[in-house]
Amino acid sequence: MKKPVIQFEQFNFKYRTQVDPTLHDLNLTIYEGEKVLIVGPSGSGKSTIGHCLNGLIPFSYKGEITGSLNIMGQETKNLDIFSLSKMVGTVLQDPDGQFIGLTVAEDIAFALENDVRAQDEMVSIVKDVSSMVDMDDYLQSSLHQLSGGQKQRVSLAGVMVDNVDILLFDEPLANLDPATGKHAIQLIDRIQKETNTTVVIIEHRLEDVLECHVDRIIVVDKGKIVADLTPDELLASSVLEQCNIREPLYVKAAKYAGVKVKPESKPSHIKTFAVDKDKLLTWFEATSPPYLKKKSEPILELENLHFSYSPGKDTIHNVSFSIDKGEMLSIAGKNGAGKSTLASLICGFNKPTSGKILFKGKDITNDTIKERAERIGLVMQNPNQMISKHMIFEEVALGLVLRGVPEDEIKERVEKTLQICGLYPFRNWPISALSFGQKKRVTIASILVLEPELIILDEPTAGQDFKHYTEIMEFLSKLNEEGITILMITHDMHLMLEYTPRAIVIAGGEKIADDTSANILTDQDVIKRANLKETSLFDLAVKAGIEEPREFVGRFIAFDKGVRTTWQ
Repeated sequence: MKKPVIQFEQFNFKYRTQVDPTLHDLNLTIYEGEKVLIVGPSGSGKSTIGHCLNGLIPFSYKGEITGSLNIMGQETKNLDIFSLSKMVGTVLQDPDGQFIGLTVAEDIAFALENDVRAQDEMVSIVKDVSSMVDMDDYLQSSLHQLSGGQKQRVSLAGVMVDNVDILLFDEPLANLDPATGKHAIQLIDRIQKETNTTVVIIEHRLEDVLECHVDRIIVVDKGKIVADLTPDELLASSVLEQCNIREPLYVKAAKYAGVKVKPESKPSHIKTFAVDKDKLLTWFEATSPPYLKKKSEPILELENLHFSYSPGKDTIHNVSFSIDKGEMLSIAGKNGAGKSTLASLICGFNKPTSGKILFKGKDITNDTIKERAERIGLVMQNPNQMISKHMIFEEVALGLVLRGVPEDEIKERVEKTLQICGLYPFRNWPISALSFGQKKRVTIASILVLEPELIILDEPTAGQDFKHYTEIMEFLSKLNEEGITILMITHDMHLMLEYTPRAIVIAGGEKIADDTSANILTDQDVIKRANLKETSLFDLAVKAGIEEPREFVGRFIAFDKGVRTTWQ
């Protein structure tokens, strides 16, 4: 019988600044060596559970606790944060916020230095742990030179040196490209098996986490546990849909085809899922192919663009493409491929070494940032790099104030935009009180309120739950239908498939593909070169024996959008 390592009993928590409790009557036991996934919509309380486990509650976030939380046989009320950190190691959503040292080796060794370990012992432990996370060749590298996936491995190594009993991952996939995210999940799985450490993962991207085995999934909604099931049991239920959590696409497609998803059909992974081939084939033959928009005149053209941060090495190499007015498309590729650099060139933050940028046929290569900002809006990946005001209303209104818009019009436009972005109830809140995902929506609102002709969004849905993801993307779709051109830089393959008929793929600073999203996410060569991830819809179609699996992917997306439109 495995011993319990985490026990919540009638546990309640209320933040000092709030009227109502965030967690209600939590009863949850996690056992030694288990891997548990916690999912739930934004504001459900899942991050608060993580804060209770690692001691940020009550030591950093003050509030009122009732009930009991027992970790490794000790009541957490009687422990300090240092003692808890020796039992629970946390890998944060943003690894940059966790780094202390200048090099990989220094950062991994930080906890050991705090414990005043002998230098020979530290060197040996750092070498062993870095090898476990495949970072032993980077020990002398600067942390700032690492990719997103490498940074996360260093964060993991930094908590593993303490031989913690529990590893807590807070949204480990949020800032990673699809292939790197897949490797991260495989790494967590391997370490959990090798060390028998208890692993708790808090994550929105359910299908990606289920790449590897998970013992249980805890669904949290409105501060309460609404389900504690095996992955197969959960996917066969209606809990995810009721709580606005995205189901794996292959499960959703099977349900559309009238397949009864049962726990015994093992739906937790596409490889184990026993599908009803006849029903899928019948559904496929009865559905219509996607409707494709007619081409219109170009709004943005890039011609033979080159750019380098240092002489002799191109970051962007001979990139050319055209975007039509009214299009909605994605730019995809792995971390460091040059996607964000392209956005900075389009907006004028950097000047190309050679090549031209045209807007509505006019050369804007030498236009100022201010001149471009009248027509092109950019929503950056990190909201903290855009926010300059303390209050939400002031931040969204700032661009209009600087443009001299009348006060009455500012109020009307800001309130309308806040309602669309789901932020109206928080309009008088300080920005410091918001989550990362809420801050992201503030920055989107601050650009949308300016009504630009072309909007570039860098990872628009990072950190968003399915409900807010859908709200933002449906809003962007409506803007697009009204004629606004939208370009999205994204790691989210679901977003590419669902909302952008066309995608451009960048690898090593070059354009390697420009095709429909369905074709790109079923092209093994492009997927491998750009660190993308094949869609499970393609695998489902192959498994069902459908001769045109690419066509199946396209028809699912068209059908899915039609169904969601009907629901609205």
